[in-house]
Amino acid sequence: MKNERSNNIFLSEGINVLSLFDGMSCGQIALDKLGIKVNNYFASEIDKHAIQVTKHNYPNTKHIGDVTKVKGDDLPKIDLLIGGSPCQGFSFAGKKLNFDDPRSKLFFEFVRLLEETKPKYFLLENVKMKKEYEKVITEHLGVEPILINSALLTAHNRPRLYWTNIPNVEQPNDNGIYFEQIRDLQIENYEYISDEKTINREYKKNYLQYDINGKGHGSQDQRAYYLKGKHGCLDTGASGKAKVLENDGRVRKITRNEAERLQGVPDNYTTSVSKAQALKMLGNGWTVDVIAHIFNQMAAQADKERGEEKNIITADMHEPSLKTGT
Repeated sequence: MKNERSNNIFLSEGINVLSLFDGMSCGQIALDKLGIKVNNYFASEIDKHAIQVTKHNYPNTKHIGDVTKVKGDDLPKIDLLIGGSPCQGFSFAGKKLNFDDPRSKLFFEFVRLLEETKPKYFLLENVKMKKEYEKVITEHLGVEPILINSALLTAHNRPRLYWTNIPNVEQPNDNGIYFEQIRDLQIENYEYISDEKTINREYKKNYLQYDINGKGHGSQDQRAYYLKGKHGCLDTGASGKAKVLENDGRVRKITRNEAERLQGVPDNYTTSVSKAQALKMLGNGWTVDVIAHIFNQMAAQADKERGEEKNIITADMHEPSLKTGT
């Protein structure tokens, strides 16, 4: 039996969180960053490397396995449901598939558990997609998405859609951060690409495009972003694609710490797995700063409700007695 709790749980009792497709628990990092007390964090995830990273950093996480086997009745009252269902079926970077893609169908597991757990708040993240797919998601969740680019808060471009019933979520202010400001100064970590593999150079507005085969394909694998600009969006192939152009003209891969900083993840958070696995899950993950920006409105709403409740109580205490006629 799920017990109803007060609206001020975020500031007093703590909350129960159900995270679907949890990955390496970027949602948990965001809650931690804001100081929101979490009593139970239930994580549905099947990738062993992501689970390993989460366990290393948040050993109290309750891992509950495959999302299709999670049942609302088996859980306590859930206050916050979050998830970013696999985006490959929707992504502009993929094959522009639709809801027939088995990965995209996992979205409906989010819908099912939203209905079964009836949380106070929910958040679903996904990529920019065709309007027809976006409309289906909106109809099922009952809220319009807000498009936020991680570039406002971090040093890389990552436009994402966020569906949430958390009130008053708006665009964050641009903090004007560029790659140079999050650059890893431990140069012993740099992995340079040989000059012979970065030939046929063309300097674009935001990046260097090179073409080892001279075929003019403009492959994302053969780009290096400028230090004084924003890096391109990390994706699951970040281990091979994520590169920067150094001031001396050499191209290098970004370091693990740089990839973590692009997503707002603490330095060395992913050290329990290989760099290749770390960049893959960072490419799959959430931008912590954006999630914290959204979650901060949860805490603000709790403050507002608490203040209104306090005012009501105070008013009741000072309500003057009615005078009766004689």
